[in-house]
Amino acid sequence: MEQVFADTSYWIALLNPRDHLHEKAVVAAGRFSSFVTVTSEMVLVEFLNGFSDEGPRLRNAVASAVEILRSDRKLIVMPQTSEQFEDALKQFQKATDKSWSLTDCASFKIMQDLGMRLALTHDRHFAQAGFDVLLR
Repeated sequence: MEQVFADTSYWIALLNPRDHLHEKAVVAAGRFSSFVTVTSEMVLVEFLNGFSDEGPRLRNAVASAVEILRSDRKLIVMPQTSEQFEDALKQFQKATDKSWSLTDCASFKIMQDLGMRLALTHDRHFAQAGFDVLLR
């Protein structure tokens, strides 16, 4: 079965109807509904952190959304491991000419390991790393 990687900007846009990428995210969700979606705990941490200053109602909604995502059988959530952290840190250290975050580096490694090309994201860093960015 084909796979697509879901990054933080996708999850934010999908959850927030006021996000400028919301419509693109909804269309992409339908377009790739037959694919297995892969994300990571590091991405979900960024997603949660993005709403940390939005008050109790939104914080609870995002936490509930993450619980639902984690129980979705068509979503693979790659765990954050010490090995993943080390691999991402090495990539982070090599890419001194880029503004890639540690989470980006971990995402790139996951995608490389799984032979993935498609990324549900708006993040230009994925394009810099050679992946197909689907929300641009």
